[in-house]
Amino acid sequence: MLDKVQERLCSENTIDFSDLAALTINCTLKPSPQGSHTAKLLGVPEAILARNGVSLEQVRLVDHTIAPGVYPDMTEHGFETDAWPAIWEKIERADILIVGTPIWLGQKSSVCQRLIERLYGHSGQTNEKGQYVFYGKTGGCIVTGNEDGIKNVGMHVLYSLQHVGYAIPPQADAGWIGEAGPGPSYGDPKQDGEGYVGFDNDFTRRNATFMTWNLMHMARMLKDAGGLPCHGNSVDLWNDGRRFDAPNPEYR
Repeated sequence: MLDKVQERLCSENTIDFSDLAALTINCTLKPSPQGSHTAKLLGVPEAILARNGVSLEQVRLVDHTIAPGVYPDMTEHGFETDAWPAIWEKIERADILIVGTPIWLGQKSSVCQRLIERLYGHSGQTNEKGQYVFYGKTGGCIVTGNEDGIKNVGMHVLYSLQHVGYAIPPQADAGWIGEAGPGPSYGDPKQDGEGYVGFDNDFTRRNATFMTWNLMHMARMLKDAGGLPCHGNSVDLWNDGRRFDAPNPEYR
């Protein structure tokens, strides 16, 4: 999966990432065991993470019955089943989240939109510092498709991640698109039988590599610093201050 340059970068690395945890979430519309082009491109950052000792979990979201909604457990809001709480446990453990999505009609997949909505359902929760629960985590995304839209999809996914509290490092997205219209997708065998479509695309491989290393570096810095300092961004301190300064005695 990794080329010679990517392998050399891994072998020459002197930074210990072995205490970091990463999660990749594939937002393909195809359930297992169908092949997923998004999964193939996710394989690049996954290989880099694994080669550097980062513990890795993978989720194909469409394989799970995720109820729509913006609450942590939608069985408490009218749905009979909701597999999200188990997925959330993996997200909560992960220092690094990489979201992979195909492009449909120029947009992220409906599965990816559901992921973002369910992440938003935890946006009111806080960590031990009183910060929003996603503080101290870092996120990125990869995009595949046969239509224009990599930057548009990346913009929306990364905005959503930072809005709930993820730290987004430089160049935290990568993607590959084929020719407009029907045609081979990332990882399909080439017509001449020599290799696979997109695997030799230097632009995609470089961006996927930069994204992964930047995610690891950012996660390393955050973990070593004990997360973000809480001065000025603690929900608990903000609410306590509001109550303390409130003129009405019942809020004191």
